[in-house]
Amino acid sequence: MKFKQLIPTPSAWAHLRFVFSVFLLPVYLFAFSQADVVHPAQAILIFFIWHLLAFPASNGYNSYFDRDEESIALLAKPPEVDISLYYFSILLEAVAFLLGFLINWEFAFAVLLYGIMSKLYSHPATRLKKYPIISFLVVFFFQGAFIYYTTYSALTGLSLIRHWDTGFVVAGAICSCLIGASYPLTQVYQHAEDSRRGDRTLSLLLGYKGSFIFSGILFAMGIALSWYYWHLAGTMLNFYFFLLCALPIFLFFNYWFYKVGKSTENANYKNAMRMNFLSSACMLIYFGALAIFG
Repeated sequence: MKFKQLIPTPSAWAHLRFVFSVFLLPVYLFAFSQADVVHPAQAILIFFIWHLLAFPASNGYNSYFDRDEESIALLAKPPEVDISLYYFSILLEAVAFLLGFLINWEFAFAVLLYGIMSKLYSHPATRLKKYPIISFLVVFFFQGAFIYYTTYSALTGLSLIRHWDTGFVVAGAICSCLIGASYPLTQVYQHAEDSRRGDRTLSLLLGYKGSFIFSGILFAMGIALSWYYWHLAGTMLNFYFFLLCALPIFLFFNYWFYKVGKSTENANYKNAMRMNFLSSACMLIYFGALAIFG
């Protein structure tokens, strides 16, 4: 490795897809809103480690091995990858791991484990992405409940090993359901390229109609768990606000499902990005409001 290979090219910067971290920001905000006492400096550092280091590193590493030629999330025409993307994504991950010790050793190793799972997901030697159920479960847990549990524990200073109660478990499950609901819809426009590459994704397994039905079921589960969570907390107003914020997602989801039923050509990149940005915006409003006013 040469030193200049650590310097990211414009292509590498594009594939890190920093904006994609916004899609995962609601999980952080939920954990932040539920923490009783938060130290601002630690909260900023945890945000920085996840959203500006670990998540972009994972995006870049996946992109390097995927070598997509057709549209991927946030890149309608992905530029050709180069070796700087590989080395720089590993560098970002190493920095994230080391900075994690400024929080505590549990958080540092949580960041490390997240990075390992992202490598297993995309590396040719393991490529979990080829296996629809396993790849879904990895994303379902590690981008949902895992991020919530580790972030909440880091924000509050409570040990992840010792701190478990019903509310804590359910909150993580809500995050996983919401992340899991969007997962097949991020793959629904990539059937042709995934098939050529030999990646049997969950959306390929389920088909177009099945992807939407599966997504709808998980979103309904997220709503049901949200009701249970706020019922336990005795603040049902937060649940009703969740329903209000989820309404635009529900309406566009059904509209898109209807369009895809008419023609599978509507299962395209443009509509998938509309769904992603709309759902992210609505959940950012909801969890952002909880973080500010909750």
